This record gives sequence, C-alpha cells and structure tokens, in this order.
Amino acid sequence: MIIDPYQIDPRNSYQLLIGSIVPRPIAWVSTIAPDGTPNVAPFSFFMGVTGNPPTLAISCGSRRGAGKKDTLANAESSGELVVNVVVEEIDEQMNTTSAEFPPEVNEFQEAGLTPVPSVKVRAPRVAESPINIECQVKQVIYVGNESSPSGLIIAEALLWHVRDDLLTPQNTIDVSKLHAIGRLSGNWYTRTRDLYEIARPTYQPPKT
Repeated sequence: MIIDPYQIDPRNSYQLLIGSIVPRPIAWVSTIAPDGTPNVAPFSFFMGVTGNPPTLAISCGSRRGAGKKDTLANAESSGELVVNVVVEEIDEQMNTTSAEFPPEVNEFQEAGLTPVPSVKVRAPRVAESPINIECQVKQVIYVGNESSPSGLIIAEALLWHVRDDLLTPQNTIDVSKLHAIGRLSGNWYTRTRDLYEIARPTYQPPKT
C-alpha cells in the first residue's frame, strides 16, 4: 500500500510517523517557569545532534487547542532545561506528567517526584532518574503548520549527573544496568533489557 500523507487527515499522518519511528528515546524535560513553578514533562521526539559540543534536540508540539506547551515556554524564557532519563522503575510517574496540566500546576508534586537542585541551571533535576543532563538552550526553530507549530529546541549539554553504579571503568554508561524505556505508538512502550551486540565493521580497501 502507498500512503500519501498529504491526502489523509493530519492526525493519521501523525500516527504513521509515531508507528514507523520506533522505538524512540524519551526526554523527560524539567524546566522552571518565570514565577518559579517547576515543570516536568516527557517528549519522545528526541535525539542527539553532535558530540562536540554535546548537543541534543527535543521537538515540543503545541497544546491541544493551540498554544505553547509549558516546557517550550519555560525553556524559551529561562534558556535552560534538564533532560532526565526515564527507566522502568519510574514509568508510572513519567506517564503522570504527560497530562496537560495548566501552567500553575507543579508536576513534581502531582507525580510524587523529588526535585533536586542542579549545578549550572535553575531548573530542578528529577532525583528518581538515574541520569540527568543539565542543558542550555541554544536555539528554538519553529517547524510545521502555522496553526500548530512545533518548537525544535536545540540545547547544549553542560553537565551530566550519572548514578555511580551505571558507570563502567572506561567512564561509559552500562546500558544493561540502565533499564531505560522507549516510546512506541498508542499506549505502547518498550524495555531495553533484550540486548545484543553487532561489531561495527572496518572498511578494508582492496589490495592492489
């Protein structure tokens, strides 16, 4: 079957997108509003961009019924955010924060999470998350339909907080211990416990 996304309802195009790009990592983004209210919400349109300097991107869609989501508004006003990694043990708390609460609501309190101070940014970290990445917003690019644009947040990682038992002697992260989860479509998620390795090949030029 061939599907032209411009010939179907945009909601169906979205479903095609989230059902095809799987699994997706989850950026559990904590920010702080101008009045000091902390906010935390998950986003699965999330990726690493470059390692030098370490930079990541998060796409933040509009609220249902238009208007910026609190995460985007706060990131723009403060120029800062924290990406918290979501693992199996805190999936329910993450899901709680996915509701579209009004700006004055503190999602940390709603989900029973512990906010802890960051070092280089004002936004709090999620204590229950094993990896927190403090970030500075470098740019926001608006993409998509003018009536409901998404803000593509490009942020530079300033500082990592990593739970001690996750670090290897080589100072890499042991993903087998992390138990991160990924986003699929609908209400579906995936675990990262079923791991396997494939060694990257090295190109060998033909002998002359």
